[in-house]
Amino acid sequence: MSATRAAARGEAARLMARFEAAGAQPVETTILQPAEVLLDLYGEDIRARAYVTSDTLRGEQMLRPDFTVPVVQMHMAEGAEPARYTYSGEVFRRQEDDPERANEYLQVGFEVFERDAPEAADAEVFALIHDTLAPLGLRAATGDIGILAAAVEGLRTTERRKAALRRHIWRPRRFRALMDRFAGRAPVPESRRAVLAAADPFADAGPVIGLRGRDEIAGRIEALRADAETPPVSDGELALIDAILAVRETSDNALERLRDIAVDMAAIGPAVDRLAARLDALAARGIAPESLEFEASYGRAQMEYYDGFVFGFTAEGRPDLPPVASGGRYDALTRRLGQGREIPAVGGVIRPGLVLDLGGAG
Repeated sequence: MSATRAAARGEAARLMARFEAAGAQPVETTILQPAEVLLDLYGEDIRARAYVTSDTLRGEQMLRPDFTVPVVQMHMAEGAEPARYTYSGEVFRRQEDDPERANEYLQVGFEVFERDAPEAADAEVFALIHDTLAPLGLRAATGDIGILAAAVEGLRTTERRKAALRRHIWRPRRFRALMDRFAGRAPVPESRRAVLAAADPFADAGPVIGLRGRDEIAGRIEALRADAETPPVSDGELALIDAILAVRETSDNALERLRDIAVDMAAIGPAVDRLAARLDALAARGIAPESLEFEASYGRAQMEYYDGFVFGFTAEGRPDLPPVASGGRYDALTRRLGQGREIPAVGGVIRPGLVLDLGGAG
């Protein structure tokens, strides 16, 4: 084992001990995970970057790209009771767009399953990581995907359109394109116009090729026809979505801005109330809202299982480095893996190798 690797493992042990002192139970997950079960839970980015292989007996397998999903799977299989976990080990992700970044690195994590006080749990996880990394002087950023999700649910449009927007919340460009299309601001390609207008769109078509069958193609055409007949999302609602996505300031000011928006979009009211409760819980732990950045669109290019509070810690003087720590809330993930059970959950990870690169947290 190299000195650098040994030092990273030593730092990982120190971090894990700190999390254990905070009440977390240490757990382990296997490096080789069942791909068929888990890949859909990670989202498009991680699916593209996972190392996948095949096993004659176990089927498609992948090298562990993350700890949260297998830890949630383990917890929900054993019940949905309150718990705190910590773990340490390697994760593996392809880095084809940036060969300078490591494709294997250590993570140390802290996960909280807490039913009664989710906003307090958010503050607990964030404050523990914040205090652990305080000697490094990192920039902390926060967001809340739940606010945008609530805004989508509040749109006066079809459930089909809402489902499409929900699916692409984590893909900002695709989400923007859909919003423009549903608001009638995007031109319809002439080829699509011709297909939708045709009495029989298959009349002059050649043989069906590719993965989609004739029935699936016909169903897609009917869905597009129905969507074309749906009234556009109003300019006012589009403006409110844009106003939410534009919120980027200190948390106290962001809260007031979002409360103003909630006057015209009542659907986000409960999510904004949760933000207020979280800020109160953070203040009780010594983290002032006026010192904490909030960005409504933050975290939309991260893990797709995050559905509420999200955060990250970065070194402002080292733009070449990925986040030193990150995390968020993933309540929906516990529902998907709980087989009828669910429990609010939040967690975060630290990369001990980056902590050492920046001089150690001490």
